[in-house]
Amino acid sequence: MNQTGKTISYDDTAIVIGIPFDDHSSFLKGASKGPKAIRNALYSESTNLATESGLDLGSNDKWQDMGDIEVTDTATAFDQIESHFNGLRKRGLRIVTLGGDHSITLPIVRSYSRSLEKLDILQLDAHPDLYDELDGNRESHGCPFARIMEEDLVDRLVQVGIRTMNPHQQKQSDRFRTEIIPMKSWHSDMNFEFNNPVYLSIDMDCLDPAFAPGISHYEPGGFTPRDVITMIQEVKGPIVGADIVELNPDRDRHGMTASIGAKFLKEILDRLING
Repeated sequence: MNQTGKTISYDDTAIVIGIPFDDHSSFLKGASKGPKAIRNALYSESTNLATESGLDLGSNDKWQDMGDIEVTDTATAFDQIESHFNGLRKRGLRIVTLGGDHSITLPIVRSYSRSLEKLDILQLDAHPDLYDELDGNRESHGCPFARIMEEDLVDRLVQVGIRTMNPHQQKQSDRFRTEIIPMKSWHSDMNFEFNNPVYLSIDMDCLDPAFAPGISHYEPGGFTPRDVITMIQEVKGPIVGADIVELNPDRDRHGMTASIGAKFLKEILDRLING
């Protein structure tokens, strides 16, 4: 792994940050509205802030919502995001990011790789996002994990739920030795275990669109919300950060996809606080 900084320890403080950025979306815009939609669902009077373990996030002081990073210039967006995260990581904070399109994972992981000697990624997604370039854009939301692997930022990349693997991305996966678990091979008793700190990246299109219509790229045959919640709760290894990306409220129905995103957020925060 390329290292440009010293390893820091992390404590039990977790923060939530939104990045309302979708400039690298390839099909539809709208993911920039994701952070607001998830927060609206999180704080809705229709539910509460308790997690399934019984942790009441509403009265817990080990996490805080630090608002959004406002990105105004596409050309410098990744530098801005990485710089912001560098400051937070120097304080030992663990961060859950609300996107935004999946391209934002690249600068976030760049920052994490500066502060940790080793890092693994568990990616839940319909797509491997391993394109060398998409529509001429090497920073597309279809490319972040190709850049992450090229830059040697992580030891392991485990990609679960994939169901759109084409020949180019298969070659990329072989080249980078990513661990692909296609949806057709996944089963609910699989256990995911990591020896290194784990970064969890959840693309909302990992879900079957029957459960999550508020996404830009419909790919039938995905996870149920329960499947993903169970993986969040049961993955073995210290989760040090996460993102929830690609929610497109413009296509949502009655906020149902946003409510699932809020549920994922609560369960991730539970893991960060309780271990």
